Amino acid sequence: MYPKTARQILMPEEFFLPFGGKLNSENRWVKLAALIPWWELEERYAKHFKSPRRGEQAFTVRVALGTLIIQTRMNLSDRETVNQIIENPYLQYFLGFDRYEDRKTPFDPSMLVHFRKRLSDDVLMEVNDLIAKDAASTKAKKDKDDDDTPTSSGGSVSEKMDKDENQGQLILDATCAPGDIRFPTDVRLLNEAREKLEQMIDILHSPDAGVKTKPRTYRKKARSNYLSLEKQRKKHKKTIRKVLRKQLAYVGRNLKIIDRYLEAEVNRTGLLSKTQREHLETIRALYDQQQTMYQTKTHSVQNRIVSITQPHLRPIVRGKAGADVEFGCKVMTSVVNGYSFIEHMSFDSFNEGNYLKLAVENYKKRFGCYPESVMADTIFRTRENRAWLKENGIRMSGPKLGRPSKTLEKAQKEQEKKDTGIRNAVEGTYGNAKRKFGLDCIKAKLKETAESSIVLQFLVLNLERRLRVLLFHFFKRLFSGTNNWEFAVVSG
Repeated sequence: MYPKTARQILMPEEFFLPFGGKLNSENRWVKLAALIPWWELEERYAKHFKSPRRGEQAFTVRVALGTLIIQTRMNLSDRETVNQIIENPYLQYFLGFDRYEDRKTPFDPSMLVHFRKRLSDDVLMEVNDLIAKDAASTKAKKDKDDDDTPTSSGGSVSEKMDKDENQGQLILDATCAPGDIRFPTDVRLLNEAREKLEQMIDILHSPDAGVKTKPRTYRKKARSNYLSLEKQRKKHKKTIRKVLRKQLAYVGRNLKIIDRYLEAEVNRTGLLSKTQREHLETIRALYDQQQTMYQTKTHSVQNRIVSITQPHLRPIVRGKAGADVEFGCKVMTSVVNGYSFIEHMSFDSFNEGNYLKLAVENYKKRFGCYPESVMADTIFRTRENRAWLKENGIRMSGPKLGRPSKTLEKAQKEQEKKDTGIRNAVEGTYGNAKRKFGLDCIKAKLKETAESSIVLQFLVLNLERRLRVLLFHFFKRLFSGTNNWEFAVVSG
């Protein structure tokens, strides 16, 4: 059952501390708790539970989402996240508890997997839009208020901006969020598949142990054949192809043995665990792909499998020094006034230029108007996109199509240089997310939990920016000599 929370926000002084004292209202976790619209998630989160009055009482949405935010913000493992919550009263306040309790574990670390499943990427995207849209709109409004200076026509700059149809800047780019796997060579994948198939054969043969002879799998020879290549410092193409052919033969033999067991007695499938049955289907697809690439002497195939445990991962070609190909999820994001929005994400590679119109339309849904300009790199600057933007009165960054002019005007050169500097904002968000919050290595193994983890990176990134903005205004008013400053947070 899921009981809806009547009161989401608890004041810091109302939080009970057994050792005396009270929480500091200026603490970052106290401020962060007021920035998140917890009540917006109640209805969506409650739908994951069949009956509101039956079963064990579930954790509230504040506990579920708050725990994931703590884990992402501090870049912790599931187990370490629970330990930090036990030891820190501010984290317990952030999760909505009314008192500090350090004698028992609030929940098991495995619950974080269920939290990631229940809070899907679609729900988290809506939460991110609520937080980022409100913050970006507030910043845009403040910037216009600062520009309220009298003009020759008697009006103000902000009044003129309100009359314009297009306002603001939209910055677009895409990146890859790699999964936590080692570099997937063909021989390594086949060796891993062979070892997993050998374990399945041992399990399927267990009812016949001592009665029938177990089929030969040549596991020692197969292992020796694999190591003969891995131990070589320089691997030649002929040697790789020779080892690859033998590993394909071993995997094919093991698959036939398993098929004979399952055809003779269908109930033996129950001897395998759910994970092993999923791996078996993945290995069948992997074997077909590797066989096709070996026969055609190619290194690419549609929907290529690069991990048996994470078959949803796909190779994403980046074309950058040090990492030509990454294996994970491709994410296209936009940045408005420093806040990030996820426009499209997929484990299959895609051309981000095809989603420019979608990003611009999403901007209009969020802010009520089209952007004044779109800052994007070359892949977005197609003729179709340029024509569509021109129809809607939106300026596209970068030079015009065709042969570059030798006599560019000074103003045009300065504008292109300025656009390049503005576009660096989206690269900065990727750098922060990858270096600080773990976007460079997504450790979630399931497809749905990996997508939730990726969205959480950008949600926390936006929350961090809101906290910095609040802190900036606090010190700005403090050192400006204003004494009648009041702290207030407007959320959602």
